[in-house]
Amino acid sequence: MQWLLFIPHVPTKPDYLRVKLRRRLATLGAVPLKGAVYTLPHQGDCLEDLAWLRQDLRKDGGDAVICTAALIAGMDDAAITAAFNLERSSAYQEILELAKDRGRTEAGTGAKKLRRMLKDVADIDYFNAPGREQAERAIRELETRLNVAEAAVQPAQVTRGRTWVTRAGVKIDRVSSAWLIRRFIDTDAHIRFVDPATYVHSTGELRFDMFDGEYTHRGDYCTFETLVAHFALHDAALRTLAEIVHDIDVKDSKFERPETAGVAAFIDGLARSEPSDERRLERGFVLFDSLYESLSPRK
Repeated sequence: MQWLLFIPHVPTKPDYLRVKLRRRLATLGAVPLKGAVYTLPHQGDCLEDLAWLRQDLRKDGGDAVICTAALIAGMDDAAITAAFNLERSSAYQEILELAKDRGRTEAGTGAKKLRRMLKDVADIDYFNAPGREQAERAIRELETRLNVAEAAVQPAQVTRGRTWVTRAGVKIDRVSSAWLIRRFIDTDAHIRFVDPATYVHSTGELRFDMFDGEYTHRGDYCTFETLVAHFALHDAALRTLAEIVHDIDVKDSKFERPETAGVAAFIDGLARSEPSDERRLERGFVLFDSLYESLSPRK
């Protein structure tokens, strides 16, 4: 494999010239080889980029040697490739963590900035370093969260007494979402359970926790979280319930609430012992009423 070597000579003064050069090289994705020798793969626009960098360095009173090289001893292509991938993977990990942090705090700004950061790293990811897909997914989830939150700046409203449709065989997300609908969104809601394979949507029906439903998973939100956000239910107890439901349904241990294991065990036992969806809701509603009261501030 052919590599480009960039061997700069930088004036000792002013000091900022060395900092400026290192930043420019980092922007190009170059990695240090030995001492002040930097390398890029001999592909794409890399040679042209280094030529422009040398021209700018000469304007500042310095210069550089640019050459091609094939490794013979002391280091091989795999080692240099690994060095490039380590740099890019670290950058992808940083973007991933930033996206998760902003998702946890529901920060309304930053998704566009993270997208730009991801593009900048991808542009110099010469060897498809691990981590890009995870960073991309985290940004998509953040964008989904922000879109849902933006739609809920003003609480959405529905006409009371609507028919809400969900899949039969309800478990944690559907039981909790049905409870949320009946208690906070549509107190006269009629809940209907269907087989998705044969169900035909009728005008006026609202689907939840169903494929193509009006209210379902969005990004890493479970249906309960989507409903809380969409209807702007600003209630600390509901947010805590949303975290419990999320961890049971999505199974990512994101929030790790102490109540989660107990609620999961109850729902599992309910599903095993109660074949009737109506009965599952009836018993599940008692659980969520009690949990909500327990999590609400004492009056």
